Amino acid sequence: MSDPWLTIIGIGEDGLAGLSEASRKALAKAETVFGGERHLALADVGARGRPWPVPFDANVVLGCRGRPTAVLTSGDPFWHGAGASLAEKLDAGEWIAHPAPSTCSLAAARLGWRLESTVCLGLHAAPFERLVPHLARGARVLCLVRDGKAADDLATWLSARGWGASSFWTLTALGGPRESIAEHRADSFAGDVAANLVAVAIEAKGGQGIPRSSGLSDDLFVHDGQITKRPVRALALSALAPRPGERLWDIGAGSGSIPVEWALCGGTAIAVEIREDRAANIRSNAAAFGLAHRITVITGAAPEALAALDPPDAVFIGGGLDRAMFDPIWSRLAPGARLVAHSVTLETEALLGELHQRHGGELMRVEIAHAAPLGRYRSWETVRPVVQWSAVR
Repeated sequence: MSDPWLTIIGIGEDGLAGLSEASRKALAKAETVFGGERHLALADVGARGRPWPVPFDANVVLGCRGRPTAVLTSGDPFWHGAGASLAEKLDAGEWIAHPAPSTCSLAAARLGWRLESTVCLGLHAAPFERLVPHLARGARVLCLVRDGKAADDLATWLSARGWGASSFWTLTALGGPRESIAEHRADSFAGDVAANLVAVAIEAKGGQGIPRSSGLSDDLFVHDGQITKRPVRALALSALAPRPGERLWDIGAGSGSIPVEWALCGGTAIAVEIREDRAANIRSNAAAFGLAHRITVITGAAPEALAALDPPDAVFIGGGLDRAMFDPIWSRLAPGARLVAHSVTLETEALLGELHQRHGGELMRVEIAHAAPLGRYRSWETVRPVVQWSAVR
């Protein structure tokens, strides 16, 4: 279409004065203008304005299809805005967008930060734990929070986790006449911000953050002893070869340590666990690492629990593999998918030997011993050897 019926307009705190000529023309032409009440007031659209329904529903815009329509969002419509939700429902020629600077762009400009090396998060509708993978000494994070109380809660959350020495800025109404910026230390933040839609800037100090190597400490996870131990987990993850955007099935997930480390690499995971108490531990660990949105927990047994799932890019089976489980899982894998299985029993070890002979891959036996007291001296205390079979479909 040479003349799109929908215009998506980013608007800032400076209202109409900050809009481009193209945005103002589209706004003047529109029969209907959708937006938040704040946006509609900033644009002064009068009776043509229609506030977004609660809960948000982009489908209401489609009712105006074919007639000149505008949508107002804060700043950049494609950064935590309605832009992508609308674009995915429309053909490319039906819409055009005129973005304004995002809150993160404005905040970086005020603080003098390099935006390309700054983490930008929307925490107005997400738990603070989403920060966990990003917190490291010297890290800079810009995030949106719902209001001044949420900024206070965030400062308290940081302090409780060892990041109280962090520099903590509150930025409100950026780009408009009521703009306000204040610098604090997280553990002494007074919580005196009254505005809504507050942006918070954090320069992390005081803590250590999560290591980026495979094989995180077992102490970081809630578990009942059923956990793939750190050195064995590092070997498993190396064979699983996680990549951003890929999907993992973890069969018999135990504590969820493998899905957590997989998700920290940018993928998503399905953790299948037959025991509800262990499934609860997986959920707890996913939430603690800020990864609840990337890890789905299914309480059930394989292969029945896998029937309705989309095929994975990798599968980890930490124990209990048998022929009845293997055949339906292997048949679901697309070419290039990886499967890694561990065994500590002679019966499963024999099966892994057969599978290695039939499907190739790598078969490895790992024996680990730790130094432990023996009277007045020390000696090696061995754990059960683990056999690992890894293969590519």
